[in-house]
Amino acid sequence: MEEVDKILIHALKQVGTEVSEETDSVKQFTSELIVEAVVRCIRVIEPGLGGALPTSLPPGMSARFRVGMSLAQACQDVGYKGELGYQTFLYSNEPEIRSLLMFLVEKLPRESAETSDQPTGKSVVLQRNVAAAIRAQLAVPWLPPNCRLPLQTDTQSLGSMHSFQVQPLSLPYSTTAAGQKPQKEVEEYRRVVLRPVTAQLPNRWSTMASILEQHTAELSAAQEWDVEWNSQGLLSRLTPQEYRSRKLTRLRKRIEEQLRSAALPSADSSSSFSDLSDLLHSFRSSAPDDLLMKGTHFTHTQKFTFTQEVAALASPAPSGRQSEGDAALCQQDELDALQQQLQQLCSHVEQLAADMKLMAVTNAQVKDELKQRVLGNAEEEERIHVKKKTIDLLPDGDDNLLQLQALMEASSRRLVNLAAQWEKHRAPLIEEHRRLKEIRSSQDLESSRKLSEIKCLHDKIRVCTEESRKKEETYKQLVSELESLPQDASRSAYTQRILEIVSNIRKQKEEITKILTDTKDLQKEINSLTGKLDRTFAVTDELVFKDAKKDESVRKSYKYLAALHENCNQLIQTIEDTGTILREIRDLEEQIETENSNKTMANLERILEDYKAIRQENSALAAKVREG
Repeated sequence: MEEVDKILIHALKQVGTEVSEETDSVKQFTSELIVEAVVRCIRVIEPGLGGALPTSLPPGMSARFRVGMSLAQACQDVGYKGELGYQTFLYSNEPEIRSLLMFLVEKLPRESAETSDQPTGKSVVLQRNVAAAIRAQLAVPWLPPNCRLPLQTDTQSLGSMHSFQVQPLSLPYSTTAAGQKPQKEVEEYRRVVLRPVTAQLPNRWSTMASILEQHTAELSAAQEWDVEWNSQGLLSRLTPQEYRSRKLTRLRKRIEEQLRSAALPSADSSSSFSDLSDLLHSFRSSAPDDLLMKGTHFTHTQKFTFTQEVAALASPAPSGRQSEGDAALCQQDELDALQQQLQQLCSHVEQLAADMKLMAVTNAQVKDELKQRVLGNAEEEERIHVKKKTIDLLPDGDDNLLQLQALMEASSRRLVNLAAQWEKHRAPLIEEHRRLKEIRSSQDLESSRKLSEIKCLHDKIRVCTEESRKKEETYKQLVSELESLPQDASRSAYTQRILEIVSNIRKQKEEITKILTDTKDLQKEINSLTGKLDRTFAVTDELVFKDAKKDESVRKSYKYLAALHENCNQLIQTIEDTGTILREIRDLEEQIETENSNKTMANLERILEDYKAIRQENSALAAKVREG
């Protein structure tokens, strides 16, 4: 049985059942593990039938009984012919569970049996579970909205289907570099102006897609930075901040070079020089008269060349050393003049920027004053219009007063009518307000309860995360141990073990057949000896009886013969009764062992506990009914 149990446990692990490494026999299976194993097998065999079955037992006893009945019915629908009920799953019996699991494992499709020899990983198991869930949902028939259960409502409703649209998000942590403290204005903006992520999007169903897109972009940027830092940054022997600043400086220099190359005039283009002259003239028009009087480097070069040509025509050519010295002095003077001009331009640009800021502030103030004056003018126009109408009505004052009184009476009647109508509408609105208030209070209670449940779920998630981390470490350790083990175990080894088991079973059958044959031979010999004894006694009885009529001593021997025969029959009957009693004793011992293996006392204790739990649930339900 140990080999059979190991094969069953291996097959159950392949279909997704979480069987611990310490479990090596069906006898150690708990009710929860049995339910999970049966449901996993049924989902692989019939996805549509096993999709609605839970993989774990609920806490309530009545719900446990319903789940047990559902599992029994599902196993019978799959084709199991043995006796099955809720007690098979709740109060496990080793032989019944073993036979049920053997049937389900034999019913598994061939594909799963073939893939069981292949290596499994997290991605493979995940894809297999996703495919099983999709097949289970596809196998569920479509139902009208009025006939849908909660499961069909979640899977067949079109209300939760939307086309995902990615929107840009503004996140606080993404605008500040790591280790850099944000400015005061930035903190104020985040605290007062920046809205939450859910309020930045026009549609709530695009929240998840936008967050995933933002996270993907940041993750890719971080990965690119890691790759660049590992490939180039480490070779530079700089800190990450220094490397970033040097990269930023290079980028700025490259941009400046591009701008300078784009701003410099070409040699074969005369229009660029005219545009540059117009630009300089525009600067010259807004600058003081003493600025930009010496022209640009280009104009200086032209003037210097023209001056040299004129000097060359007017005077004899000087020596080479003297011309080179004069050119160097001229270039130095020109460079000093250009630097002074650049400083004056920078100061002028800064002054213009300050003036622009001042003008922008003044413009905003003027716009505010203009808006206030426009509003004041509108109010004055309205007041003048009312006064004009009043002045126009002064000549016919009596008639206008009568008309005004009539209008006032009509208005008062209309107000009374409106008040009556309002009273009619006010009562149901007040009732509706009270009802909505009660609903809101109940929703607040429900939200607080759900908040506590969410906190509990967070705690559970944290615990599960720790457990998954520990299991991941255990998995890595087991993988390393598996890699260190010899890899000679293959399908042939399992086949050889199965053949050895089959041969042992065949030998046991041969021994049983031999024992049965010997038993039949012994029974035949006993029957022949019994018949021979009866015949011998009959012949002896007849002979002795004939002589007993004539001789008194023979008559006594006949009596002794009859007594001997009777005692022998009683002895044979006693031996047969002793054999029967011994067989009954062996049967009773086997039944005692079977009952001990069935954990009858433990099942009885569990049944009593479940009975008490059901009584408590019934009393709680009755109390709720009385309160309602």
